[in-house]
Amino acid sequence: MRPGKLLWRIYFSFFAAAVLAFAVIAWYSVYSLHEFHKANVAESLLDMARLVAARVAGAAAAGRGDEVARICLETAALTRSRVTVVAPGGLVLGDSEESPSAMDNHGGRPEVAAALRGETGKAVRYSQTVRRTMMYVAVPASQGEKTVAAVRVSLPLAVVDWTQRTAHKHILAGVTAIAALFAAITFLVLRRIISPLEILRQAAGRIAGGDLAARVPRSGFEEMDALGRDFNRMAAQLDERVRAITAQRNEMEAVFNSMSEGVLAVDASERILELNPAAAQVLEIARALARGRSIQEVVRNPELQKFIRGILEQSGSLSGEIALYGPDDRFLQLHGTILAGGSGNKIGALVVFNDVTRLKRLETMRRDFVANVSHELKTPITALKGCAETLEAEAACATGEAGKFVKMIARHAERLEAIVNDLLSLSRIEFGAERGQNKLELSPVAPVLRGAADSLAALAAAKKIEIAIDCPEDLSAPMDAALLEQAAGNLLDNAIKYSSGATRVAVRAVPEGGDVVISVTDQGPGIEKKHLDRIFERFYRVDQARSRALGGTGLGLAIVRHIALAHRGAVAVTSTPGQGSVFTIRIPSA
Repeated sequence: MRPGKLLWRIYFSFFAAAVLAFAVIAWYSVYSLHEFHKANVAESLLDMARLVAARVAGAAAAGRGDEVARICLETAALTRSRVTVVAPGGLVLGDSEESPSAMDNHGGRPEVAAALRGETGKAVRYSQTVRRTMMYVAVPASQGEKTVAAVRVSLPLAVVDWTQRTAHKHILAGVTAIAALFAAITFLVLRRIISPLEILRQAAGRIAGGDLAARVPRSGFEEMDALGRDFNRMAAQLDERVRAITAQRNEMEAVFNSMSEGVLAVDASERILELNPAAAQVLEIARALARGRSIQEVVRNPELQKFIRGILEQSGSLSGEIALYGPDDRFLQLHGTILAGGSGNKIGALVVFNDVTRLKRLETMRRDFVANVSHELKTPITALKGCAETLEAEAACATGEAGKFVKMIARHAERLEAIVNDLLSLSRIEFGAERGQNKLELSPVAPVLRGAADSLAALAAAKKIEIAIDCPEDLSAPMDAALLEQAAGNLLDNAIKYSSGATRVAVRAVPEGGDVVISVTDQGPGIEKKHLDRIFERFYRVDQARSRALGGTGLGLAIVRHIALAHRGAVAVTSTPGQGSVFTIRIPSA
C-alpha cells in the first residue's frame, strides 16, 4: 500500500481532533443552554404561580368558584400559560382551558399534592386534557397558616423545544464557521512547516541521484535550519569521501591492471568477482564476459577448480602448481587465500598466479641434460669399472703403488656409477610425477617397510643395529610400492650408516589426520639446526668427509623428497645434535 503524505496525515489528524473538540463543546453548550432555559421557564412559572396564589387565596377560602375561574382566565391571557386552582380535596376550582366540572380529581397529581402539603411542586408530563407535554409548577395558596388551595401554572414544552432548536441552529452555524476557519489556518501553517521537509527530501533525492553538490537553503525555523546545516555538512563530507574513495579506487584499479601477476577473485559460490588483464591473458578469457560467471563455466581446468575449492573449504592459505595443456603448454604457480569482507566474514577466495612456464622449461632442460649426461656417462663408467676390476684381479697389480691406484680407480668408478644411477632414478621420478605417470594403488604399508628393512638387514647386522618396525597390518594408502620402498630404504640406509654400533633404528607408520605418517628414528649424531632447511637438496652434505667415506652420493634424501611429492605428500626432519634424528614421510591416506 502506498504511504500517504505527511502533510495530509498531520492535517487530518489535527482536523479530526479539532472537529471532535468542537462537537464536544457544541454538545455541552446546547445541553447547558437547554438546562438553563428549562430552569428559567420553571422560575418564571413559579413567579406567576405565586402571583395567582396571592390573588385567589381569599376567593378560594370563601368558595367563590366564579371569581377563581375569572382570575385563572385573566392570568392565562396575560402569560399565555395554563392556570389551574385545586381545592384541598383535589376538586378543581378553576382552570384557564377547561371547565372545572369536566375535569377529574387532581389531588393525585404530584405537583398538586406537594402544593397542598405547603410545598412547591414541579413536574413534566403529558397532559391528557390538552394532549401535550407540559411543565407544571404548583404552589400553595394560604389564608393565614392554612392552605386553602393549590395554584398550578403550566406551559407546553414545545415552546422550550422551539427555543432550543433556534439555539441549536445558531450554535451549529458558529461551530461550522469556526471549524472552516481552523481548517484553513491549520492547512496554511502545516504547509509552511512541511515545506522545508519537502525541500530537504528533494535535496536528498538529488544526492541519491549522484548530485553531491545539492544543498538545503535556510527555512526560517530554528529546528529545520539546524537540520539543514547538519544535512549540508553531511553532504559535503560525503562528497569529500566519495572523491577520496574514487581516487583510491582508480589508484587500486591502475595497480591491479598493471600487475604482471595474474589475480583472480571468486565468491563463496565460486563465481568470478574480478580478474586483472594478466589473469585474463593467461587463462585466455574475456574480463567483461567472465565476471559473474562460475569458474567451472569460464575455465575448463579441473586442477584450478580443485585448487579454488580447497581454499574455500580449508578457509586458509594454499599454494600449488597447475598446468594448462594446449598447443603451447603453460605452467602456473598458484598462491591462494580467503577473501574476507569488512567485518572479517568469508566472502570468497583470492588467487594470485605466476606464469612459470619459462622456469619449467629451463628445469625440464636441466633435468633432461642431467638425464642425458647420466645416460651417456653410464656406458664409459661401466667400461671403466670393468677394466678396473680386471686389473685389480691381476696378481701383478695386487701389491705396490699400481695396486693402490687400481683400487682407487675401482672405488671412484663405483661411486660415479652410484651417482649416475641416482641421477637417472631422480629424473625418472620427476618425469613420472610431472606427467602423472606414477600409478598410485591402495596397498598395505607394512610389507613395503618390511621389504626395505630386509634389503638392509645385512648392513644392519654388520653394525649390530636392530631395526624395529611398528606398523598396523591393516594400514593402507595409495602408493607406488616400489618407489615408497626405495624412499624408506634410503632413510633406513642413512640411519644405519650414521648410527653407532649396537643401537636401534625405529621404523613406525601410523594414521594421522587423514594421512599416513612413516617415520625413521635413529640414534646417530644428529643434525644442527642450520642444516635442516637444506638437508633434502641435491648433493647437499652436512659432513662432506664422513659422507664420502660412508659412500653417500648426496642424492638419497633428494630422491626421498621427490618420491613423497610423487605421492602428493611431503617430507620433514627433526633432529637434536647428539641425540639422533627423526625423518618423516607424510602421504595422503585417500
